[in-house]
Amino acid sequence: MTYRIFIVEDDEGIAGAVETCVSGWGMQAETVHDFRAVMAEFADFQPHLVLLDITLPFMGGYHWCQEIRKVSSVPIIFISSASDSMNIIMAMNMGADDFIAKPFDRNVLIAKIQAILRRTYDFGNSAPVLEHNGAMLNTGDNSLAFDGDKIDLSKNEYRILLTLMQNKGKVVSREKLMEALWETDSFVDENTLTVNVGRLRKKLDAAGLENFIVTKFGVGYILGDYR
Repeated sequence: MTYRIFIVEDDEGIAGAVETCVSGWGMQAETVHDFRAVMAEFADFQPHLVLLDITLPFMGGYHWCQEIRKVSSVPIIFISSASDSMNIIMAMNMGADDFIAKPFDRNVLIAKIQAILRRTYDFGNSAPVLEHNGAMLNTGDNSLAFDGDKIDLSKNEYRILLTLMQNKGKVVSREKLMEALWETDSFVDENTLTVNVGRLRKKLDAAGLENFIVTKFGVGYILGDYR
């Protein structure tokens, strides 16, 4: 398999060098483009490992480490010139797996990346995270996270959201949603689907995700773009 490495580094020279180095070892590298949308790019890229600087535009690396940890157990390596013991301890307490001080030896970086990838993925791949308008659906534990809060979902509510988020930008018919719910061994008819969607909407509204699911009358449902 080809491992995907997500680089969150605002120094273009360092980011480019790391990307070239990682790619040279047969891994796929992607550097963040918008430092205000790190989580959206994280969800789109589905990395196997994150390289994260501490000092970044808008929000620092500690913030993004915490946000990633709310939705994923993907390995995180901090790379920073702020390598005093306080920052190293802080990084590890935030959920980082390792810390590399700048300037660093590229061979050491690759060795650490490969070691963590072996330890993490020898026993299977991590579950993907689906994102829409800041909400993160973790397919590993069937949970939804938004603005730092975890939203409890029933089995049917999770299956509805999963189907909609897998078909982002498309209208999903009621028939397709009912087929998805049948996979959970639930008895589903038109009324049952309506009730489940209604309950899910109330949970999403209460969490600040108004109009997350939009009804297309006579057709089905689609994810709303309210941001």
